[in-house]
Amino acid sequence: MALGLRRTAWAIRHVAFEGLDGFGPALAEAGYGVRVADAPAGLPAAELLAAELLIVLGGPIGANEDGDYPFLRDELDVIERRLARGLPTLGICLGAQLIARALGARVSPAAAKEIGFGPLRLTDEGKRSCLSPFARDPVTLHWHGDSFELPEGATRLASTEACENQAFQLGRHVIGFQFHPEATGRNLEHWLVGHAIELASANLDVRRLRADAERWRPSLVRKADSVARDWLRQLPRPDPG
Repeated sequence: MALGLRRTAWAIRHVAFEGLDGFGPALAEAGYGVRVADAPAGLPAAELLAAELLIVLGGPIGANEDGDYPFLRDELDVIERRLARGLPTLGICLGAQLIARALGARVSPAAAKEIGFGPLRLTDEGKRSCLSPFARDPVTLHWHGDSFELPEGATRLASTEACENQAFQLGRHVIGFQFHPEATGRNLEHWLVGHAIELASANLDVRRLRADAERWRPSLVRKADSVARDWLRQLPRPDPG
């Protein structure tokens, strides 16, 4: 039973088709009212800093491209200030890279792009984390060309053959995912259109991606919900009244 909308979660979005997806129900059940800030249109910094939770979503640009996309500087400023205050902050793909960069870690091109549905390998710490469902059912959606170093003081939760740092956690309040645990495959068609040029240049089979999404969708939905619920559960509860 929902607790009532006593808390606010802001999501920073970079492209319309990369949203909260499978994380949405858990946020609503935990009592969060979700608001969305479209980063290219400008960020409401004061509201983002006041929010009980900030989720920084993915996008097709790089965390180091603030010269070309100046709004990334504003994002980094908000993230740095939230981290300094110990405020709950979650990042996915580009969002995780921005958190890593804000923590002083290097973000750079990965050895190879990872695009498509594939397995995840959890560390021992990852098996005890909100990612535990991936220990027995490791398939997730990968879609990135860059990767990040492990931030100082952070714990590595997951890896793949191509990318050592697929997820990290810093204390109870900060978590970053290079892969897409929120993605259920339900809106994959929007990804296929939005990334059409990238897919063609990488010679990836759109029909195969579509078939894989259909195949894995039930388990992806379950895991997305479980990851979000488990991580939200360990955050501080609001004061009653």
